[in-house]
Amino acid sequence: MRKLVFLLLLSTPLMAQKFMGEEIARWKNQAKQITIIRDTWGIPHVYGKTDADAVFGLLYAQCEDDFERVEMNYINAEGRLAEVEGESKLFNDLRTQLFQDTLRAIAIYKDSPPDLKKLMDAFADGVNYFIYAHPTVKPKLLNRFQPWMPLLFSEGSIGSDIESISLTDLKNMYGNGTDISHHNDLKIDGSSSLKPDLRGSNGFAIAPYRSATGNAILLINPHTSFYFRPEVHVTSEDGLNAYGAVTWGQFFIYQGFNSHCGWMHPSSGADAIDEYSETIVKRNDSLFYKYGSTLRSLPPEKITLAYKKGNKISSREFTVYHTHHGPVITKQGEQWISVRLMQEPLQALTQSFIRTKSTGFEDFKKVMDLRTNSSNNTVYADDKGNIAYWHGNFIPRRNPSFDWTSPVDGSNPETEWKGLHTMEETIHLYNPAIGWIQNCNSTPFTAAGSSSPDKTKYPAYMAPDPENPRGINAVRVLTREPAFTLEKLIAAAYDPYLVSFEELIPSLISAYESAAMTDEELKTKLNEPINLLRQWDKGYSETSIPTTLAIVWGNELKKILNQIPERSELDIIELMIKTSASDKIKVFSSVIDQLQLDFGTWKVAWGEINRFQRLTGNITETFDDGKMSIPVASASSFWGSLASFESSKYPGTKKMYGNTGNSFVAVVEFGKKVRAKSLLAGGENSKPSSPHFNDQALIYSKGQFKDVWFYKEDVTKHAERTYHLERLNNFSPLNGKPWDE
Repeated sequence: MRKLVFLLLLSTPLMAQKFMGEEIARWKNQAKQITIIRDTWGIPHVYGKTDADAVFGLLYAQCEDDFERVEMNYINAEGRLAEVEGESKLFNDLRTQLFQDTLRAIAIYKDSPPDLKKLMDAFADGVNYFIYAHPTVKPKLLNRFQPWMPLLFSEGSIGSDIESISLTDLKNMYGNGTDISHHNDLKIDGSSSLKPDLRGSNGFAIAPYRSATGNAILLINPHTSFYFRPEVHVTSEDGLNAYGAVTWGQFFIYQGFNSHCGWMHPSSGADAIDEYSETIVKRNDSLFYKYGSTLRSLPPEKITLAYKKGNKISSREFTVYHTHHGPVITKQGEQWISVRLMQEPLQALTQSFIRTKSTGFEDFKKVMDLRTNSSNNTVYADDKGNIAYWHGNFIPRRNPSFDWTSPVDGSNPETEWKGLHTMEETIHLYNPAIGWIQNCNSTPFTAAGSSSPDKTKYPAYMAPDPENPRGINAVRVLTREPAFTLEKLIAAAYDPYLVSFEELIPSLISAYESAAMTDEELKTKLNEPINLLRQWDKGYSETSIPTTLAIVWGNELKKILNQIPERSELDIIELMIKTSASDKIKVFSSVIDQLQLDFGTWKVAWGEINRFQRLTGNITETFDDGKMSIPVASASSFWGSLASFESSKYPGTKKMYGNTGNSFVAVVEFGKKVRAKSLLAGGENSKPSSPHFNDQALIYSKGQFKDVWFYKEDVTKHAERTYHLERLNNFSPLNGKPWDE
């Protein structure tokens, strides 16, 4: 099967060069039902007669803004990165193809419900029509998009479940062959290969009685790479009317709102993935694994992957293994580990789309009951004043007597999943008495202050999430305000306090005082910068020198710690506090020296070193101290900054440039009419020549939100361009030029 897929993929570029007259005519006929209005920020407002028409137009508009990201997301979803980027991506592709099977996706597509199949058809048609209408656009690999592709990319999170599997572990398992001819009756029971990461996003919901207008308000604040999602608005006469952020190449709004309700998905730590230690037995040159009192066959499978080598395509064959739990993903010594995770692409794609058409609280709960959102929490608000929170969504029911934080015994039938927990069994909050909800990828047990869920009522695997600095900060800013407006909620979401330094800075000052007693030279050198930190209010600002000193010192101090990726943010901060006084002072002294060397003075304002810059629009951006950039006040979420701006130095730079953090951000008030404001990193279009490449950069750097145009009359008043796709024929009807030029 895999070899067949490989041969089909190799032949696809040659087979897909030409579009047929019949399909072009069909696209043009459908395009008659579609209008796109670009507002003064370049945001596409797509209007279609049917949902399928709207999807067609939405994908066309996305391709206008950034075809490269649309295509690369599907190259990745098919496990074909190595065909574009070379041999170094083979194990990325292997990881994907251990779980994703294009032949299975084709079969699921063929049996899909008619309404969903129409949307998948429209997805492919919209992209293919764009490729046809833009002959100067040269796809890297996918010259023709297929309607089954969304089944390989059905959930819009920043990192899929598959990506939690370590590439290093895969190389350990499959990098040098898997011959175990020297083994016999092996018992496998290794440790986990799934490494936690420090991910971010914030969701706040405000109940009517904590709102100045008596309306519910929602903050949508995902933290992603800056250009991971564009801002869009998609509408149909079938009842679709959703605004928000769409992951490039998908046909549903992932973070956003409609006229009735809004939804925000922070990444979740709820356990949706399990690993199994398999007991491997070799008999007569065949492999088996133990299950209960029986042996089950473990036949080898072949996956052939293509990869780019110079100007040619080569291939490499891997021999892989699957148990009924899932693929074998690692070995540790003689130990093999398989992994099980959610694989329901049809249900997941259905849930992702119909969520955008929810008409209220009960309807939204029905969508949640599909239970295929495996990597996210959900913060919700609506026009009836409801606010709600769900911690995870896809939660397997397990025997609680086992330790699910480590691989469990795959030979024991008691470690099987027992179906899924119902939505009402999972951790949730409906209209908490305190009047607000927050989740910052943190524990659900502080999500609503004194109204938070009771930890003792749930199994541990439902919420292993630790508290983090953003969660602490969120509770602080939401507790203090009795009557929120959109503007006050924005101010709360951009509160500058950096809670992580509450104990770190006193520990540094204490270390300095001890050192200064015996080292007069050090006392003189560090006296002034230490005094600035003594007086610092722990809040960031563009002009703050203490912010620079604290963050640069903190970043350098972290580097001397071991195993940081395996610990929570608060754990890391605790380890930093416990570092020796001599280490703290040594690092701080070197920071003073480095700032002096780089900038001619150690008195560097935070906005001077912390910058926003967008130069190329490439997926991998480059940065240059010699070119224009903009100062930014906000900081890394690690330090407790709710408005995340993750910046660092790059090759050849002395300044720090942001590349992840706040990307699309919105606040939404649900009254008789929706009122919303939003912000997007940089701009909507990826081409430097576009007026919308960097037109939001300045307001982004200041946290100054623009008005959202949600209603047609407002969109029309603020229209920059209006075009009908059947008239486009590669050129905008307004100026005879392609939109994206």
